[in-house]
Amino acid sequence: MTPQALAQRAYAQSAAPTRTPRDTEYEVISKITHRLKSATALKASDYSGFVQALHENRRLWRVLATGVSDSDNALPNDLRARIFYLAEFTEQYSSQILGNRAAVEPLLEINMAVLRGLRQMRGV
Repeated sequence: MTPQALAQRAYAQSAAPTRTPRDTEYEVISKITHRLKSATALKASDYSGFVQALHENRRLWRVLATGVSDSDNALPNDLRARIFYLAEFTEQYSSQILGNRAAVEPLLEINMAVLRGLRQMRGV
């Protein structure tokens, strides 16, 4: 590779758009939601994949709950409380799903609602 090509490549990498924490949150939640939805469709033939996807979703919500519990979190208290409640709901509801007492759709709906909210905040 020529020196000019190396320089151009290095510059192109540094010129990449900066990702915000909100962008990262959106991407992570989107990926986990997609995995859960896909795993739900294959639940009958790949139950362990479904359980893994459900576990990833639980872990996501635990991380979100930990984040909003931090006293340095800048979100409004009302929003922090709602996110914490959703994390608790997700934890309990996931147990019901694993016990075949509930369907996964409400968890997908919650994640999609959060994604819509993040998308609106990105547009501001």
